[in-house]
Amino acid sequence: MVQISVIGTGYVGLVSGACLADFGNFVTCIDNNAEKIQSLHRGTIPIYEPGLEDLVDRNVKAGRLFFTTALDEAVRKSRAVFIAVGTPPQEDGGADLSYVEEAARSIGRVIENHTVVVDKSTVPIGTARRVRHWVQEELSRRGVTTDFDVVSNPEFLREGTAVYDFTHPDRVVIGSENEKALGLMKEIYRSLYLNETPFIETNLESAEMIKYASNAFLAVKITFINEVANLCEKTGADVQDVARAMGRDGRIGGKFLHPGPGYGGSCFPKDTRAMAKTGRDHGEVLSLVETTIAANERQKKKMIEKIEAGLGGPGSLSGKTLAILGLAFKQNTDDMRESPAIDICLGLAEKGAGLRLSDPAAFTEAKWRLSGIDRCCFYAENEYQAAEGSWAIAILTPWNQYRNLDLTRIKALLSLSGEANPCFFDLRNIYKRKEVEAAGLRYFGVGRSS
Repeated sequence: MVQISVIGTGYVGLVSGACLADFGNFVTCIDNNAEKIQSLHRGTIPIYEPGLEDLVDRNVKAGRLFFTTALDEAVRKSRAVFIAVGTPPQEDGGADLSYVEEAARSIGRVIENHTVVVDKSTVPIGTARRVRHWVQEELSRRGVTTDFDVVSNPEFLREGTAVYDFTHPDRVVIGSENEKALGLMKEIYRSLYLNETPFIETNLESAEMIKYASNAFLAVKITFINEVANLCEKTGADVQDVARAMGRDGRIGGKFLHPGPGYGGSCFPKDTRAMAKTGRDHGEVLSLVETTIAANERQKKKMIEKIEAGLGGPGSLSGKTLAILGLAFKQNTDDMRESPAIDICLGLAEKGAGLRLSDPAAFTEAKWRLSGIDRCCFYAENEYQAAEGSWAIAILTPWNQYRNLDLTRIKALLSLSGEANPCFFDLRNIYKRKEVEAAGLRYFGVGRSS
């Protein structure tokens, strides 16, 4: 077992800290937000993530997981310090490393013995060497010659399944230039190492590139199937059949071949832009990634156009109320960062539509992200209240509770608007056309011909 500090109790930091404690390590999660630390001491988890509350509670009670604002004390007694702070996007698409720099410098101000500094945040290629420089600068200011190592250990967590992803990873990537640091990382991840989880041992730059390349490739895959879906609608093909057959090809695989309103969240939009920026900075334009970014923005607009066309064409949205099911960028999370629902809701409101909104978890975030159109929004208690009196319904996030709607009831509630054949916009393709049309609704999917 290893004494560890994790700087940052956001999504990555809290999940990583709790899981590392569950592996038998002693972990102190550090944050400069005193209110958040107090909430964690009370057992209040600041994010919606299935399984995380129980994991935190179990490890706190076992005496392996702690929370503090006292960085100096925690870091000084740790053999490894994980940097898990935010790297928000800048206007040019690059990652803002100011929080990473401050964390690195804070480490350099206090360490006294050999320490492994671990980059867990998603950072541009070359950041680990900058972290080493920042730590060394602070040591030099102190006149201290303490040895330390920097390791790149990117995370591959999917929101909604993050605890499982951390404890059952496809691989653990460790970028290191020192056998001693590599050995400590294997000790930290001993539970996974004993379970024969593949460990990818590489250099710092490769580890950083693996994270960006993985996310960019998945974003490309999503965007590709979205563009295929748009072509299917024009040609009479059904994208679900196309995607199913493609996914059976072992060279392609079926994951991330689900068309919809575009990708969102805290990773894909930010990481594709940052990777594209890195390419431009090095004179190696990543044209496929650049095109993916632009195509994803177009896909959101196409969803607005699809809804407007279904209701009668240009101008048809004015004065009509629509039921929107799902605001988070994906199910099982309350995260709305870069959610397609934001742009779609804003676009519909701009065209004069009123919105009756439903989401099991994202209302707190939605109320400030959509504050500019709050006059157009009604936050419904559930999907049926959202449908009541609306002209149409649109599913933007495939929460489980939206997968088995009482379509007869939905039709009756929508018909209160006076529309005899209301529209059902299934923007996640979770229903079959026949069952929706049997209920008296007009069906519109993505990549499925009329």
